[in-house]
Amino acid sequence: MKYIEIVAGPGSADTLKAIADKLKAVDFRVGMENDDGMQTCRMLVEDERLQKTLDAIQGVLGAQPDARIVVLAVEAALPAAEQDAEEKPPKAPPTARELLYENLSRGARLDTDYLLLVFLSTVVAGIGLLEDNVAVVIGAMVIAPLLAPNLALSLGTTLGDPDLTRQSARTLAAGIGLALLLSVLLGIFWQHGLDSSELLSRTDAGLDSVALALASGAAAALSLTAGASSVLVGVMVAVALLPPTATMGIMLGAGRHAAALGAALLLAINIVSVNLSSKIVFHLRGIRPRTWPEQQKARQAKILYLLGWVISLGVLILASYARHNLP
Repeated sequence: MKYIEIVAGPGSADTLKAIADKLKAVDFRVGMENDDGMQTCRMLVEDERLQKTLDAIQGVLGAQPDARIVVLAVEAALPAAEQDAEEKPPKAPPTARELLYENLSRGARLDTDYLLLVFLSTVVAGIGLLEDNVAVVIGAMVIAPLLAPNLALSLGTTLGDPDLTRQSARTLAAGIGLALLLSVLLGIFWQHGLDSSELLSRTDAGLDSVALALASGAAAALSLTAGASSVLVGVMVAVALLPPTATMGIMLGAGRHAAALGAALLLAINIVSVNLSSKIVFHLRGIRPRTWPEQQKARQAKILYLLGWVISLGVLILASYARHNLP
């Protein structure tokens, strides 16, 4: 259940009440007119009706540049709504487009905290790989902030939002670039442990790697749209991205270029697979722009990006096959 607060012109109250009645809002209240001539209305809605309600409100308030809509989570509402004992519980609705956008755009910002987390997670991951310590590698993946930029990139292309797409791509590239640079330095100055199983396992890309990355991206997108915790899927995405990046850098720093090429191929496969599967999940969950012109624009971008990801994944799989089978 969500609590929606709308600040709009005084003439909008009747229209907003009609929307609340049509979409069966749990409660609707109209506040006093403020000194600036704006009026506050409050609406309590079920989660499954949140997206339709927000779309309807934005449709009627589009001509009011000073209007504001705030969505708040509700822990509990009393008295509880009565439900028929024979009625099946509704399926969990996808998280509203606006909430997804806010969460992911915030997590895809390129700031000091993001770079510091990348720095720390890379150092921990590099040490874990060189020392062949799986527990340390897992600890690095827990703190790696690579989930949000990947999902923001998928969401940006799904909504046809070039600003979010560019921002998330820049943040992801900066994170991987920093991790690669630190790993190269680690490989130059730390020459022992290059034959550890944790390290060597990230120099070989196969169909199992594709399956893992596809599952990681799909789980991350599904978890986010369902409003579930993203901690575990964040670890899954970090599994697909951080260790191969660190492995590539360490092998480059140590002068083992063939092994570094294998890690680079694995990293490329994982990036493409994570974005492809998460984009498909966003599409299946009905995440799309609000207006018809925006939907048409996003549809064209979606087709181009999907084709690009599919072709890229096919080329990378062929490259992996050739690396394994050609002399």
